[in-house]
Amino acid sequence: MAIKKYKPVTPSLRGMTGYSFEEVTKTSPERSLIAKRGEHAGRNSYGRVTVRHRGGGNRHHIRIVDFKRNKHGIPARVAAIEYDPNRTARIALLNYIDGEKRYIVAPVDLRVGDTVMSGPTAEVRPGNHLPISNIPVGTLLHNLELQEGRGGQLVRSAGTAAQLLAKEGDYAQVRMPSGEVRLIRQVCYATVGQVGNLDHSNIKLGKAGRKRHMGIRPTVRGTAMSPRDHPHGGGEGRQPTGMPGPKSPWGRPTRGYKTRRNKTTDQYIVRRRGKTRR
Repeated sequence: MAIKKYKPVTPSLRGMTGYSFEEVTKTSPERSLIAKRGEHAGRNSYGRVTVRHRGGGNRHHIRIVDFKRNKHGIPARVAAIEYDPNRTARIALLNYIDGEKRYIVAPVDLRVGDTVMSGPTAEVRPGNHLPISNIPVGTLLHNLELQEGRGGQLVRSAGTAAQLLAKEGDYAQVRMPSGEVRLIRQVCYATVGQVGNLDHSNIKLGKAGRKRHMGIRPTVRGTAMSPRDHPHGGGEGRQPTGMPGPKSPWGRPTRGYKTRRNKTTDQYIVRRRGKTRR
């Protein structure tokens, strides 16, 4: 995918880049695979803001993407590559030989007219979905399951890929995009290949309005608020508030504060992300 640059006729266009959409072959979604998207602007049933900085944005439908890939042994033809406003990756429309249509996350080098399949008998090539036990060591993967039959939960965003490092017993060692090495049961399924839209990280929004189109509202710094609104607020200038460390608006530690509490899965982490080891 190529990056499109704009002629700087305005200051906001000087650093702005966008998608060329040269890989997209179909502009309108499949009507049988879309659903209405509810919008409550970050508010709960009482009308109170529970998720800040949300609201507005362009209207769009949800594309129903098949992360389970449970039509085993049935080949499907790639009918189109489409844009999905709900995710960074592109999606591929599959036409199965029995007439059913489904969306999947489009990997690199998947083209219109290719045939993909899921199941233990599938070949090891991009777009095919098969158990980790049937995938050779060193293969790049995406759309990984954590529990058998639950569907892919890991490695689904644009340009990401996990790598199968080793197999031992019932588990396989998989290196995640973050660098973490994790144990996953070999009966779990994964899709071969790297997620497409590799240039997504090179996009520059260029202006605040593009964030508003995404439904993201502005964020105000805590130091610019009053003491009653934020722990960082108040003072003649930027004065320390007496509370050590950065805090959230509700006084909880943030930025460096460990948020992982699910210690039951620590036994499946072989190496933490970064250079530290457990």
